[in-house]
Amino acid sequence: MSIDDIKEEKKESLKKENEKNVEVFSTKTCPYCVKLKNWLDENGIDYVDYNVGENREKAKEMIEMSGQRGVPQTRIGDNVVIGFDPGKIKEALS
Repeated sequence: MSIDDIKEEKKESLKKENEKNVEVFSTKTCPYCVKLKNWLDENGIDYVDYNVGENREKAKEMIEMSGQRGVPQTRIGDNVVIGFDPGKIKEALS
């Protein structure tokens, strides 16, 4: 194993440690949900998308989590971002 291989392995290990689970609660008809998911994709941020229009359990979880019914909502660790707010999402990821 070369030094470059070791460096790359360490880099990937640190990246995984720093990754936070990103969960998006959205609907198919919400234009801001589309903007949010496009922004996450463009910035290489992995996320799990829950369609709360079809998934009643996730809709209930979303309302309990934030006290609000509006979408999109993004949960990053213990942080919840309501609406499409790239600044708050970046802050929650750091």
